[in-house]
Amino acid sequence: MGFLGAWLALELRRRWRAMLALALVLAFALATVLTAVAGARRGASALDRLRAVTRPADALVSNQEPDLDWNRVRALPGVEGVAPYAIAGIHVDDMPLNWQCVPPVDAAMWRDLERPVVLAGRLPDPRRADEVVVQWRFTRLYGKGVGDTVRIQLDTPEEVDLVAESGGATRGGHGPTVTATIVGIIRSPYFFDGVDGPGVVLPSPGLFQKYRDNLLGAHHKGFSIALVRLADGAAGVERLRTQMATLIGHPVQIDTLAETGRHYDQLLDYEAVSLLAFAIAALAAATLLVGQHLLRSTGGVLADLRTLRASGLTPRQEALAAALGPVAATTAGTVLGVLGAAAASPWMPIGAAANFEPRPGADFDPVVLLPPLVVVPLLVAVTTVVAARIARSAAVRTRTPPASALVSAATRAGLPVPVVTGLRYALGRGQGLPIRSALFGTLAGVLGVTAAFTFSAGVQDASEHPERFGQTHHLLVFLGYNGEGSAGVLPKVAAHPDVLAVADARVGAASTGGNAYVVYGSRPVRNAVPSVVVSGHPPVTDADVLLGVTTAERLRAGVGDVVRITGRKASADFRVSAIGFLPIGVSNTYDDGALVTAAGYDRVFRTFDLHLGLVVFRPGADAGAAAARLSRLVGPKIGLVPAIMPPQMSEVRDVRILPAALAVFLAALAVAAAAHAVTITGRRRRHDIAVLRALGMTRPQARLIMLTQAGTLGAFGLLAGVPLGLIAGRGLWRLVTHDYTPMVYVPPVPVATLALIAPVTLAAAAAIAAQPARSMARLAVSRILRTE
Repeated sequence: MGFLGAWLALELRRRWRAMLALALVLAFALATVLTAVAGARRGASALDRLRAVTRPADALVSNQEPDLDWNRVRALPGVEGVAPYAIAGIHVDDMPLNWQCVPPVDAAMWRDLERPVVLAGRLPDPRRADEVVVQWRFTRLYGKGVGDTVRIQLDTPEEVDLVAESGGATRGGHGPTVTATIVGIIRSPYFFDGVDGPGVVLPSPGLFQKYRDNLLGAHHKGFSIALVRLADGAAGVERLRTQMATLIGHPVQIDTLAETGRHYDQLLDYEAVSLLAFAIAALAAATLLVGQHLLRSTGGVLADLRTLRASGLTPRQEALAAALGPVAATTAGTVLGVLGAAAASPWMPIGAAANFEPRPGADFDPVVLLPPLVVVPLLVAVTTVVAARIARSAAVRTRTPPASALVSAATRAGLPVPVVTGLRYALGRGQGLPIRSALFGTLAGVLGVTAAFTFSAGVQDASEHPERFGQTHHLLVFLGYNGEGSAGVLPKVAAHPDVLAVADARVGAASTGGNAYVVYGSRPVRNAVPSVVVSGHPPVTDADVLLGVTTAERLRAGVGDVVRITGRKASADFRVSAIGFLPIGVSNTYDDGALVTAAGYDRVFRTFDLHLGLVVFRPGADAGAAAARLSRLVGPKIGLVPAIMPPQMSEVRDVRILPAALAVFLAALAVAAAAHAVTITGRRRRHDIAVLRALGMTRPQARLIMLTQAGTLGAFGLLAGVPLGLIAGRGLWRLVTHDYTPMVYVPPVPVATLALIAPVTLAAAAAIAAQPARSMARLAVSRILRTE
């Protein structure tokens, strides 16, 4: 065995605890970083990978014609597949009525398009009425999986007609009962788990074929809409709109699913960026902790190796010997970290990306996990060898570097010697102390904690205030559809003492330059239901229009521009008076569509597709109790449903844990940097403090030196980090509200963080300095100065 082998064996016997600690710290840190990076890559690509293994639909045709023959749509040029499903809510066990529990009309679903990933089991037999598939969220919520049964309670045909008239708010459920077996768990780009919700149950097409009247009604007032796959993809949607208008005789709302997919692409990017930010913060903290450990370890090994120089130890052997222990420990830690990241992969991706992942479970990402096996030990080896060479060849500097301006000012002001000395240790340049890294680390920690909790305050605010997404009403009153309905109940609703404002809203499908969207024509019945605008002012005249932010972007229109809106009656020019948000309805999201006055609506429409009342309750009113009283007032044929909340409220909330985790890692960075600096100062400046003690400095004054140093580091982090953190956190939140999830930007204020960060930081500084301060007070002055 050569010298290096003998030295490694000696190191393993003498320093195995320190090496084990280094390996475990590195393994935990590396597993955390690699899990986050691999999870970000996996999450960002989840939807694309799901699209690649399915046949995703390109358009959703929101038909409202009860007798539409979908075979005529299948025969249109450019149409590759049509999968209609009935708009009929079904009652499954004790689940809330869920309009995603939709029965396919025929076997085209999951055959011609939206061929799902089957996570477990199989697809249902299209000839059977007693088989269903479910989404993964359903299995988690209700504890049922493949082989279990659910009870489907259908309405009578007469109840279906009443439900259609009341917008689905009237509870039926007195028709046939079907006990259905769960035969599979599926996932596809259109049928996927939402972030929130009661879970999704999808019946076999056989249910519709057997119980058609129980789904469409005795007079077939119900209707079906359809997913469509096109030969030209999203580029063929405009052609389909023209074809459908010709086929039916009037424009039909056809949504381009690529636009919906774009929202989810942005959401997945947002989650991936959040994970990467977490990974970077964890990497910074890990680099500091591991780097400080390596430097201390290398210094101790070099001290032992100096005794062997007289026996002929060469600089090369000394450097290699110093690197052997750290490289061995980091190699073991790297292997453990990679294995840990692979073991943690079933928890990834997180958030909305988990709902699109086509292959949930364990995943080994070689692009992320393999390079560290070589890079980390090599980097540690190079760093240790270079540090050893520098330590051997560095000349001892005896000149004291100039003090900082603050230290000089403190000296001129006549501050006590312990305070001036502590300031010098915290802010002075050079002196062989890790001052710059301590200042930077403390600043980065306080800045990062403030920014993370500022961002988190924005997330919390958005998840609790639907008005940030334009939903200022509390209740929807369903008055009718397809030109039939009753608006006479709205004055009764408006006169109720619980009600503050009511708007009469008619909804119709319109288009501008080939872009289809819905138009709301709103008329106040009692007071005005507030419209939420990003810029401009709500419509006042019959020539004004408010465009949803996404619609405005698609039309490339801004405030003051003129857009031509084509409805079923005519086309007319409108001036864009505002860019903002709309009430969420059956056929639109909060950021898509247009809002005009009632007179403006009459310019382009002679009838409506949907007729709604928007109700705002008085402040302090119990929304549930008020809705129940209104329901008794208007009767069973008028549907009352709570305002639809945008799923984005849940989506932004779904990654709220990441800012908190980020704050923890950055706080660890700050504490590690400050603790390392104060501890090293206590060790390397024992001689200086011993001299001061010999000249008359008391024990409390010696403690004050270390407390001043730690307190100065904390104060520096607070003075610079808090305002910069507020700016950074608000900037990141503004980026999210503008580019990822459109909403009204409200500057977040982390009240609790601002109230606590100063006392917590200073308390942490005092805790960090406690042990070094005790050591300075207990110095054996005579023994330290014996060599003088």
